[in-house]
This record gives sequence, structure tokens and C-alpha cells, in this order.
Amino acid sequence: MFFFFVGGLEQQVRQVVKAGAGRCISCGSPADLVEYDKVLNLFFVPVWRRPGKERLMHCDSCGLFFPPPFSPPPPPLPAAPDVLRCQFCAREVDAEFNFCPFCGSAL
Repeated sequence: MFFFFVGGLEQQVRQVVKAGAGRCISCGSPADLVEYDKVLNLFFVPVWRRPGKERLMHCDSCGLFFPPPFSPPPPPLPAAPDVLRCQFCAREVDAEFNFCPFCGSAL
């Protein structure tokens, strides 16, 4: 008695998060940032689905799934002060002024 198992585990796109988010590392064509499912096929029929843990890049041309490129987050912008101090008279001046209203010096 012989049994042939025809099936396998594959990844399928569930939802496109951002179209054209990068380039394929294999063929160089545009790739999409996607959420995916791992699907178990038995005799070419999907039997079981499990959602992927993280988002991946997917190329429609060659069908490759690959991790998105790592880019460090941009540094935070310094907060603009609401109030400045004049360097000559040491009084508080609003940040929108270019000259001190008390002594007339440039800020």
C-alpha cells in the first residue's frame, strides 16, 4: 500500500499595506509591503491558514517574499522654545520677535 502526499506549505498575500514600497532584491522590479498568511495545501486545496508574524515585501514579478530593508528612525526634532531671553537685558521675549522690545538689540 502506497500513499502519495501532494501538498505543501506556502506563503500567500493577505493584504497589501503599501504598494510600490521598495524594489525586489532578486529581479529589481517594484515590490509591495504586505501582510501574509502561511497556507497548508493538501492536494492543491488550502486546508489550514496561519497569519504571518510580521510584514514582508512581496514582488509580483518573481513571487519572492523578503524582509523590508531596515532604516533607523529619524532623530527627533528639537522643540522650539516659546520664550527666549535677550542676551543683553536678560528679559523674556516671545520667540516670534527678531528684536528685543525692551532694549532694541537683535535676538
